[in-house]
Amino acid sequence: MEESAKFLLISVILMGILSEAKSDAFTHRYEKGDPVPLYANTVGPFRNPSETYPYYCLPFCPTDHWEEKKGTFGEVLNGDRLVSAPYKLDFRVDRESQVLCRKNLTREEVSQFRTVIAQDYYLQMYYDDLPMWAFIGKIANGSPNGSRYFIYTKVHFEIYYNGDHIIEINLRTDPSFKTDLTEDKVIEVEFLYSVKWKETTAPFEERTLKYTHSAILPHHMSIHRSSISYSFWIVLILVGCLVALYVRVLRKDFNNDEELADNQEEAGWKVIHGDVFRYPKHKSFFVAAVGCGTQLFTVVLSIMTLGIMGVFRPYDRGVLRIALVFTYAVTNVISGFSAVSFYHQLEGSNWVWNLLLTGFLFGGPLFLACCFLNAVATIYGSTAALPLGTIVVIFLIWLFLAFPLLLLGGIVGKITKSKFQAPCRTTQCPREIPALRWYRGVLPQMAFAGLLPFSVIYIQLYYIFASVWGHRVYTLYGVLFICFILLVAMTALVSIGFTYLQLAAEDHLWWWRSFLHGGSTALYVYAYCFFYYFERADMSGLMQTSFLFGYMACICYGLFLLLGTVGFFASLLFVRYIYSSIKCD
Repeated sequence: MEESAKFLLISVILMGILSEAKSDAFTHRYEKGDPVPLYANTVGPFRNPSETYPYYCLPFCPTDHWEEKKGTFGEVLNGDRLVSAPYKLDFRVDRESQVLCRKNLTREEVSQFRTVIAQDYYLQMYYDDLPMWAFIGKIANGSPNGSRYFIYTKVHFEIYYNGDHIIEINLRTDPSFKTDLTEDKVIEVEFLYSVKWKETTAPFEERTLKYTHSAILPHHMSIHRSSISYSFWIVLILVGCLVALYVRVLRKDFNNDEELADNQEEAGWKVIHGDVFRYPKHKSFFVAAVGCGTQLFTVVLSIMTLGIMGVFRPYDRGVLRIALVFTYAVTNVISGFSAVSFYHQLEGSNWVWNLLLTGFLFGGPLFLACCFLNAVATIYGSTAALPLGTIVVIFLIWLFLAFPLLLLGGIVGKITKSKFQAPCRTTQCPREIPALRWYRGVLPQMAFAGLLPFSVIYIQLYYIFASVWGHRVYTLYGVLFICFILLVAMTALVSIGFTYLQLAAEDHLWWWRSFLHGGSTALYVYAYCFFYYFERADMSGLMQTSFLFGYMACICYGLFLLLGTVGFFASLLFVRYIYSSIKCD
């Protein structure tokens, strides 16, 4: 009975979450004169895309039957708060200078509109699931009496249709209809709107293409091709360097090992064969980091695969966020399995502690950061703040899906025990590491190791930041996937190179160092946040600033774990190969 109740509860939760954001008319087919769903969404400053507020927080014309559309899980995560708009846009019914309302703006309302106009506030609406935007007003500079504040009082809807389908909608403000709000007094305002319907031959299936055209313009595609070509050649050069290392150095070392006389001593990387497979310090933390990195690698590949398949369409409200939440929850089974199985290979005993550490190593900081940023959004009254109900749903997803899968993966990892494959025996006493020059230290090598992989994604970072923290639409998931593969390849090659240099200096503590070499690229990405904030964006205010640096800190932390895992496994394969090619006692 309890199992049935639990299953029913989970089913109800999943059904509510997985429902997509659609209009009330699911078929999107209308007859002439039919009402078409029109929802006002949010308002906010154009320069701060994350800082959005409910539409009716400003004193617009109220609708007679104001109601809030029940948002899906994805819409709430996306910060969308759809409410019925006061405009009447029936299918194929033209209107000219229709009076929306007449109202007297109080001095407080006038001051409120002046404030938002000074911050370039814009509004967003959805008509038959098609988004549209418009600015609320403008500032006229150069007046003898200083700047003048004007609010637009008339909007024009231009709607294209094909048969019984709506294909496109454009929202424009009429600059000839505006009211001066400069003076601090009660002002009477008349709000108007007009609607013009036009027929088009564009098919319904292609009605969202207009939102992606900017991403596939020839100029932008040329930049993407140049970026990929540049990254590809860098990878080839690195591969050539490693091949030269193998041919000129490693093969020579292998041949010398076969011809080595009994009275000759080993030198370089061969002399530490009894220490190179000594388990790392703090192995529980190390294994947890590798487990989290493996999980995040799977999450990134899954999201990119869904993007290439066309699952994420422009302005599908919250679909990407739903995919992220559920992909991360489901892949906990991978982190649990990889961490516990590797932990047993390193002869760890407290696997339960290691499993819990794996579950909270990335999820814990992410939870704390989200709580802080959600508190900031709540103080601001922004729609980016998650309501209590959504927080409860996320907790239930973790409690009934993510955590059980983490335990399942850990149990399977414990059952499927395997031995660590080391071609050389580890000595009882660790060998003393010789004094190293400053440039062989951790920080200098991390600085060098992260630079080349960062150069692979540098150009793509602008487009990604402009999409996540701006108003640009990013749909080139194929290009992003290629760049990710090149980034992984570059990280692996660089980590192998630095690991060899470390072993050649008779330093056998390569486990953590290879992880840090791989993850160091994330530090450059976070440094790019400061460059983007001060040089490319025009953001301001505590909320937008905290959102940018707070969420990017979580993303870069995850990228650090992901690339660190790539660097470690690449180095592990390399170390196993070279030491299996020599004679070990």
